[in-house]
Amino acid sequence: MNESMPARPKKILIVTAHPEPLSLTNALASFAAQELRAAGHEVRVSDLYAMKWKAAVDADDFPDHPADAPLRVTSASKQATREGRLSADVAAEQEKVRWSDAVILHFPMWWFSTPAIMKGWIDRVFTSGFGYGPQLPTPYGEGAVLGGRRALLSVTLGARESSFSDRGIHGPLEEVLHPLQHGLFWFTGMEPLEPFAVYSADELSPDRFEEAEAAYGERLAGLFTDGPVPYRSLAGGGYDRAMRLLPGTEEPGTSGVGMHTGPRGTASGPVHATPSK
Repeated sequence: MNESMPARPKKILIVTAHPEPLSLTNALASFAAQELRAAGHEVRVSDLYAMKWKAAVDADDFPDHPADAPLRVTSASKQATREGRLSADVAAEQEKVRWSDAVILHFPMWWFSTPAIMKGWIDRVFTSGFGYGPQLPTPYGEGAVLGGRRALLSVTLGARESSFSDRGIHGPLEEVLHPLQHGLFWFTGMEPLEPFAVYSADELSPDRFEEAEAAYGERLAGLFTDGPVPYRSLAGGGYDRAMRLLPGTEEPGTSGVGMHTGPRGTASGPVHATPSK
């Protein structure tokens, strides 16, 4: 790690999702834990497959929910969260998020999203009353419920980098990951960094793996110092009462999800490790 890592120790939660313990995804998660601990930080790791994490939200998440009553997930999760009556596994993961100064998600991109087990971690852990809700601070901003935390995605992809470019057939990576970067992290107040991506992962040679580790080490060194993606805040970010961006607020020629990102400022650009063919 370089010297940009701040001296004061931080608390980092790493969540990893791959069924193979020796996978590139889990290797990068282990590397991250090792690097961060070597820098003096506290690290907790949630290996979802090793934990045999239950992916589906159901009535078991709310043990006191009446068996003869319809399950309305939002209201049931809000009540169980407020009363401290969530299932033990969900409550434990929420405690880890509260404990953390940063959250790092490691996963392979499957069908343009996370593996189901990680989506299930998000669905079950970010309950109403914990990650969102009318009684919580306004979403989409530093003041939201989980504000003050950094967030990073570490993603492995089988496709080549060019296919996730502006003219690439898959679309720009930042748009593919928008639901996580903007819809999960920024919605709850966490500040997302540009994702770390390893392309052509199925063809990664040993020397390219070393390059990927080195590049990832640089990103981890800037976890608390690199500028985050400059998403607009809902309060004061140029939105009307209907949550629509006011005309003319965006940069000329900007469209789509890019309209919800302000000037780049000091935000760091993405660091991609791309193995040779």
